[in-house]
Amino acid sequence: MKIQLRPMRISDAKRFCEILSNPNFIFFSANPKSIQEEKTFLKKLKTNKYEHGFAVLADTKVVGGLGFKINPHRPYIGEAGYFIDESYHGNGIATKATKLLEKIGFNKLKLERIEILVNPKNRASRRVAEKAGYKKEGILKGVLRQKDGKLYDAVIYAKVK
Repeated sequence: MKIQLRPMRISDAKRFCEILSNPNFIFFSANPKSIQEEKTFLKKLKTNKYEHGFAVLADTKVVGGLGFKINPHRPYIGEAGYFIDESYHGNGIATKATKLLEKIGFNKLKLERIEILVNPKNRASRRVAEKAGYKKEGILKGVLRQKDGKLYDAVIYAKVK
């Protein structure tokens, strides 16, 4: 299976809604209520220089998304996030996609540090970070807002160029 990244497109809205509306998808904060809401998000993403989103393709099918949020006060640090359709879990797609995203971050966006914040209970996402070579640095208290609207702790993983 060939894994590729490409910039997110407005036409990805329906597929992203399908993936993100899965009731088992509890560790990611994005929860579009409609395809139109997702299209609005994707349109805004194109004009935001501090967020960079990419679709994850397995062969030619969109199976997830990932990207960076960059703090405008520390533009050399990018926070990476990712989501993969549940039916594709366990195939190494997120790890491969994270490694591709890292190349974009360090080479194209000129980041010097990439961080990944993960709910401590999200074992699969923690393994992705570890398998992609990120080192656990500690626990951040009350920094992740999830679909239920509550704040949760996060394990912080990072890699420095």
